[in-house]
Amino acid sequence: MVAVTALTAALAPSPPAHAAVTPPPIDDTRLPPAGPARAPHPTEQREDCVATRPPTGRGRILDDLPSVWALTRGAGQTVAVIDTGVARHRRLPHLVGGGDFVGSTDGTADCDGHGTLVAGIIAAAAEPTHPRGFGGIAPEVSLVSIRQSSNKFGYTDDAGSGVGDVETLAAAVRLAADLGATVINISSVACLAADGALDDRALGAALAYAVDVTDTVVVSAAGNVGAAGQCPGQNTTDAVTVVASPAWYDDYVLTVGSVAADGSASEFSLAGPWVDVAAPGENIVSLAPAADGLVDSTPSGIALSGTSYAAPLVAGIAALVRARHPELTARQVMTRIEDTARHPAGGWNAAVGHGVVDVLTAIGEPAPASPLRTATSLSDIPSGAHPPAPATSGRGVLLCAGLVGGVAALCAALRRSRPRGDDVPGT
Repeated sequence: MVAVTALTAALAPSPPAHAAVTPPPIDDTRLPPAGPARAPHPTEQREDCVATRPPTGRGRILDDLPSVWALTRGAGQTVAVIDTGVARHRRLPHLVGGGDFVGSTDGTADCDGHGTLVAGIIAAAAEPTHPRGFGGIAPEVSLVSIRQSSNKFGYTDDAGSGVGDVETLAAAVRLAADLGATVINISSVACLAADGALDDRALGAALAYAVDVTDTVVVSAAGNVGAAGQCPGQNTTDAVTVVASPAWYDDYVLTVGSVAADGSASEFSLAGPWVDVAAPGENIVSLAPAADGLVDSTPSGIALSGTSYAAPLVAGIAALVRARHPELTARQVMTRIEDTARHPAGGWNAAVGHGVVDVLTAIGEPAPASPLRTATSLSDIPSGAHPPAPATSGRGVLLCAGLVGGVAALCAALRRSRPRGDDVPGT
């Protein structure tokens, strides 16, 4: 292992150690088996695919990107987007299908529109005639799309809407890692009350496999609050009342909150002891899943905002760091992004973690000795809640991703966990 080096930026203090609301311990026996993607049950499309509207001028690229692209555009890296699929688009020339847990495509169909937005933030090619126009963070990465969830489909043996749960997410993480992804982006979050019971041990095992076995950086959205179909409440400085998965597996996931243009925490961004960094997540522009163009709002005119769109920005930065510094391990890349963030004045906090990411500093040349990223306490916010025992049957929590306001939110109901032996998709 090559020794990791530190940047000159001061390290932000880690969250203080308190009694924690913690996820289940990692159980390697729960790791989904290797194999191609397939829906665990027959599905059918129940709603029309999302329509888009022309952009209204919202959104812009990061100011630092032209300077960053002079150093690296991410060539040689593979970013897996585990989402609603990614539609083929002229500005995603390096897109390949990785598989489909919703239907029978190769993963490059996106009826919901969410995954294409996420992918565009990571890897959209800039327009040569508009060098200051929209472009993805790392336009030369290889992009692998794995369709894991959809709000437009349903299981034929279930009257409820939505396809996708923490078990198919676990299988998708395993698949992405096995396909050679160097970075995985997850912009879907399962949220529930801290005293609830969610059996996501398969997901925990898959995350540990990705980071420690295949050396993959995993980036996750923190989650959104404040609207129907999103996380059920906001955590406060007094207590953790809401937990989020995969975010709470903090030793394996780089969790990203959202900030406004001025760097202040977005009101909708779920705070928590697992938040590591923050990135712009308001008034976003990205690729439309139809019409081969751009979009910055929903069909009803609501601006694109959410932690779903902050996470892929950081996933793109992780790919740039890996391209620029191939000697760094996945954990070292996560540490580097945290260490080089613009730290809050008071140090780490539960809204923005170590601070707003700084892409140019993150990919800059290293200077002497930084520690490896190590596990920190999952509780910087005091809480009287105890770790829930793994559930033997799932509760009706939601796997959500999408716009604040709920207009285009993806909220696929988590299906009931099945007894050990047939609870892993693909068996």
